[in-house]
Amino acid sequence: MLLKEQTDERLMAEVALGNLDVLKVLFDRHHVHIFNFLYKMCGDKMLSEDLTQDVFYKVIKYRSSYKNGKFISWLFTIARNSMKTHFIRNKESHDDLEPISHRLTAEETGRQEDYSHLQMALNQLEASDREAIILNRFHEIKYAELAEILDSTPGAVRTKVSRAIQKLKTIYLQNS
Repeated sequence: MLLKEQTDERLMAEVALGNLDVLKVLFDRHHVHIFNFLYKMCGDKMLSEDLTQDVFYKVIKYRSSYKNGKFISWLFTIARNSMKTHFIRNKESHDDLEPISHRLTAEETGRQEDYSHLQMALNQLEASDREAIILNRFHEIKYAELAEILDSTPGAVRTKVSRAIQKLKTIYLQNS
């Protein structure tokens, strides 16, 4: 079977055994998702690029700690921890990050303006609520996997996401 046809879990099992060449397939599949998550959380493109590289460095470094669980949960957990570590080391709080700026050109459509409005509303949420929505709605991570990432239960995560969406809806409609 070709590497590209294998599951993430199977590929990561190979990486854990020392076959680091296989990591390229995982990187190709997921680096954009990790970058987008980090960028939506911090709003800094260069920092997001650096943290994305750090995430995949840690995948190599901690490959022996992978225990055949859901790879995507493990990967996003590393991404969250890398971001938190960065802000702790730099004595910054990701709750206080500047909102992501969006420059709209004349030819951009109303849909893009709606997206910009949504992003501004997202930026007004607490970081933990923003993170839950981004992972669940933008990256389509299921509640059970998100519970692993957030070290919680699926029921608690479902409630958190629901409440965060209600907050987002309120903010979005207030700014309309």
